[in-house]
Amino acid sequence: MGWFPLRREGGCGCDEWFLPPWEGFVGAAWHRGAVPTALLDLVLPPRCAGCGVPGALVCPRCAAELHGRPACRMPVPSPPGLPECWSATDYTGAARRAIIAYKERGRTALAHPLAGALALTVAAAVGGRPVTLVPVPSARPALRRRGHDPVTRLAVLAAGYLRAAGWPVTVAKILAQRRRVADQAGLSSPQRAENLSLAFRVTAARKGALPGSWGGAGPIVLVDDIVTSGATLAEAARALREAGVAVPLAATIAATRRRGQSPSRDGG
Repeated sequence: MGWFPLRREGGCGCDEWFLPPWEGFVGAAWHRGAVPTALLDLVLPPRCAGCGVPGALVCPRCAAELHGRPACRMPVPSPPGLPECWSATDYTGAARRAIIAYKERGRTALAHPLAGALALTVAAAVGGRPVTLVPVPSARPALRRRGHDPVTRLAVLAAGYLRAAGWPVTVAKILAQRRRVADQAGLSSPQRAENLSLAFRVTAARKGALPGSWGGAGPIVLVDDIVTSGATLAEAARALREAGVAVPLAATIAATRRRGQSPSRDGG
C-alpha cells in the first residue's frame, strides 16, 4: 500500500502532505490484552473487515470507502455546544463493519487503517496548523469488556501519521467519566443528551496542563470513532470549556446519517 496523499485546497493554491502507510505503525498502540488477537490478523491470512475478501485487513475498494472524502458532517438537529464536526465518511457499509470489528470483535489491528481515516479527517479540518487531539473517554464497563480503549488508541495512531507528515500534533488524555451512563444504543437525541448530561470531567491531576502548555499552539480537536446525535461530543466539549479550554473542532471516522440531515460541507 502506498502513501496516503493529504490535500488542503484554498484560494492561494494547494499544499500537499503525505501520510505513511498504516502498516508501518503496526504495534505502535497495542495494549497487552489485545496482542494475541492482533497477532492473528498479522500471522494468519486476514479477511477484509469491510467485505470479507481474503488477503488484507481492509481491501483497496473498502479502504477507499473508509477514507471517503473528509467533510464537515453535522448531525441534524445538532445539540447546543457541539463543535464543528468533521468525518471521513458515513457510518454505513464497509466503514460501519470495520469499526464494529475493531471495537467489538477483537480485530485490534484494524486500528491502523481506521486511524489513517481519522488522520485524513483531522488534516482536512485544521490544515497545516499545530493541533492537540483529545480523545473521548470510554465507559469503564466497555473498557473492561474490550480490554482496551479504542478511541484513545485511534487518536495516538492518527497523531503518529500526522507527525510523520510534518504536523506538530499532540494527544492529551485529559477527559474522564464522572458517573456511569446508560448504553446509548436505541436512545433518541433528547434521551442521549439527558443520559450524558454532566457525564465528563477534566481529570484533576491534568488540569494544570490545559491552557498553559497549549496556549497559542493551535486548536483543540475532540476525537471519537463515530458521531450520531452529537451528544457525546457536545458533553465532552462542555467539560473542556468548563476548564477554560475552547473547543472549536471535532473529528470522527464516520457520521451516522440521520433523517432530515443536510448534505455534508466539503472542506476542500
